[in-house]
Amino acid sequence: MNNVFVYCEIDQFQVEEVSFELLTKGRKLANRLGVKLEAIVAGTDIKNKVEQQILPYGVDILHVFDGKDLFPYTSKPHTDILVNLFKKEQPQICLMGATVIGRDLGPRVSSSLTSGLTADCTALEIGDYEDKKNNKTYTDLLYQIRPAFGGNIVATIVNPEHRPQMATVRSGVMKAEIINPQYNGQVIYENVSDYVPAEDYVVKVISRQVEKAKNNLKGAPIIVAGGYGVGSKEGFDLLRKLADELHGEVGASRAAVDAGFCEHDLQIGQTGVTVRPKVYIACGISGAIQHVAGMKESGIVISINTDPNAPINDIADYVITGSVEEVVPKLIKYYKENSK
Repeated sequence: MNNVFVYCEIDQFQVEEVSFELLTKGRKLANRLGVKLEAIVAGTDIKNKVEQQILPYGVDILHVFDGKDLFPYTSKPHTDILVNLFKKEQPQICLMGATVIGRDLGPRVSSSLTSGLTADCTALEIGDYEDKKNNKTYTDLLYQIRPAFGGNIVATIVNPEHRPQMATVRSGVMKAEIINPQYNGQVIYENVSDYVPAEDYVVKVISRQVEKAKNNLKGAPIIVAGGYGVGSKEGFDLLRKLADELHGEVGASRAAVDAGFCEHDLQIGQTGVTVRPKVYIACGISGAIQHVAGMKESGIVISINTDPNAPINDIADYVITGSVEEVVPKLIKYYKENSK
């Protein structure tokens, strides 16, 4: 009772990466609170196919819902699974991915339970809260941390009264770490019909098409990212040449995307993707907080900017003061000469 729960997304039999990240964070939160970590997974013919993907992340209890109409995902059955399970188990925290599924499922569950939900969190911590107005002190609340007001501030949101405390987190924000490949967790194979009435299956998926990503930003070890300071589509062509030489990927800030310099799927930041490459080369990027939220976990940050006082320089390991047109060709030339 009052444990930490993580909803695990699956694509047929494969657990999604964001779920591994949340399990890792969930384990840390559970340790801090002195409670168990529980996970939920729902799909079709998944028995004996997902357990060993999930348990090694330190899951104490895994609830498996295996039913013929639970994949592909539809809203109503999965909502009733979580709502009815939570009514029985009374968790204090529930985490899920800020994905297409999580953004559909999370609000439905929180609304049914009148629990509240914080979307797109970038950090989760445990702490206390003093309500000075009502002279109350709450201990061990979930700090749900996310950029707010267009990314101009970082807000810490708490939910003192209602349970579970629910949050969604974007993929790439947390780091996935296996606790023990042989972690001895309990698996409970739930009877789906006890949670989901027959009328929930009225919506059927007739056709399902999944389009592969055009890039591999999340998995790229090196990213060359451009901002508004790149100046044009042609400027991004120059970044692509550098990325090709480094065997990396090209990313962008929201300002560059809004200016039409590149495609939206390259956007990194609060309203784009979150990345953690070994090397992040920021070209003409000012360093607004909403962009930094998507790349602050990078290993080495190199800033190329004409403004020596650009905010991005404050988090950069190396700063090159100069224009993209001046600096990037020199980097390409130097790399070609020294990589043979």
